[in-house]
Amino acid sequence: MSDLIFPFTAIVGQNEMKNALILNVINPSIGGVLIRGEKGTAKSTAVRALADLLPKRKASDCPFHCDVSRKNNVCPYCLEKIDSGEELELKDIKMKVVELPLSATEDMVAGTLDLEHAIKTGRKKFEPGVLAKANGNILYVDEVNLLDDHIVDLLLDSAAMGRNYIEREGVSFTHPSKFILVGTMNPEEGDLRPQLLDRFGMAVDVKSEKDVESRMDVIKRRLEFEKDPESFKESYAAQQEELMERIIAAKERMADIVLEDDALKMAVEASLYFGVDGHRADITLLKAASAHAAFYGRTSVIREDVASIANLVLTHRMRRNPFQESTIDAEELNKWIKSI
Repeated sequence: MSDLIFPFTAIVGQNEMKNALILNVINPSIGGVLIRGEKGTAKSTAVRALADLLPKRKASDCPFHCDVSRKNNVCPYCLEKIDSGEELELKDIKMKVVELPLSATEDMVAGTLDLEHAIKTGRKKFEPGVLAKANGNILYVDEVNLLDDHIVDLLLDSAAMGRNYIEREGVSFTHPSKFILVGTMNPEEGDLRPQLLDRFGMAVDVKSEKDVESRMDVIKRRLEFEKDPESFKESYAAQQEELMERIIAAKERMADIVLEDDALKMAVEASLYFGVDGHRADITLLKAASAHAAFYGRTSVIREDVASIANLVLTHRMRRNPFQESTIDAEELNKWIKSI
């Protein structure tokens, strides 16, 4: 199946979308990305291509493929083995894209507890749901604006906490659920409530290429890929390898990132300048700026890091009138940069 996935570095344009996805991989605590735009703008292609680009990770051979590097990241099954001194069986796991269908129910998403089994045996029996399968992966929700609000709340809560909690009739179960949430939507079909929009770390508006040369390049590359996927992917192998190494190095560099007061002040002033309520935007802006700095080989956040990703973090959180387009144009952004 990997041969059928279009290379990430071969995607023409859509730089903001690609940057948002990369930054969320470097620092998943950013909180995911909402991609808004018309069909056929490489949204799902980019998500699958990024997952295919990333290297395998070591994980336990349990239903949740736990990251056992930290004890508080594991499921009850792995924790029981660790506490008993049993050696966990590890295997190389490739990141994948887990899709959530629009028809998903709460049980399908969160999983189910077998209460009868718990009463009879005294042991919990849990049937994993989508949130279990998403652990360590990308959770992709197409047309997220058409999901029931309580399902969206469930996804966002798990994304924020990194765990899924289930409780039925006094019986509870918890397991790790750390994933990168990617939602897509067409604004013409309805928007998300502001409270839900705010929970997405980043938002990107994508459009099809309008430049003739770029549009020709999109078509040319797609046709070449369909004609001979293996040869096409080989032609981008070096670029793919370079980007993968940059992402891996950036993830490792995150532990050394220093957040100066100047960067903190910039983030706060940005939120105030663009009329953003609450503090989630400030925090997310700094997390994203830190990932941006790490991606560009730095260990401290500078002005350019905050300015470069402000558009991705603040646009969907701005107070605006109905039908007002949610974008920060270049002139307004430059005005803010010069004002601080």
